[in-house]
Amino acid sequence: MIAQNKKARHDYFLEDGFEAGISLAGTEVKSLRAGNVNFRDSYAIIRNEEVFIVGLYISPYDKGNINNKDPERDRKLLLHKAEIRKLIGKTEQKGYSIIPTKIYFKRNKVKLEIALAKGKKLYDKRHSIAKRDAQREIDKKMKSFNKQA
Repeated sequence: MIAQNKKARHDYFLEDGFEAGISLAGTEVKSLRAGNVNFRDSYAIIRNEEVFIVGLYISPYDKGNINNKDPERDRKLLLHKAEIRKLIGKTEQKGYSIIPTKIYFKRNKVKLEIALAKGKKLYDKRHSIAKRDAQREIDKKMKSFNKQA
């Protein structure tokens, strides 16, 4: 695992997840191995039946000199045609978007997990926070109860 978009679960209801390859330059892969990536405000769009990730910031490689690419350029995602058609059908519905959730290495290939997401309202976010806090409190009580027994 290189990085995870923790804010995505807070801001969106995640429905379907897809594993996509990502088209990168060599210096970008080296920078990813160092963990220099930022998901903030990134999302995926569909242009001409191809999926692109927009706003994914991969820091320039320190020793990359002239070979470094623009850190915020749009990068093509590699998906099957059926997956792209499914994404097109869902994103045409109101309120759905495609956001990245994780970036990781799989057999020396960089993979990006994207999710079909629907935005949360403010009261949904508050409910999620309250639910998480309640679960944390339950776990804490159970842990202390198990130590006594």
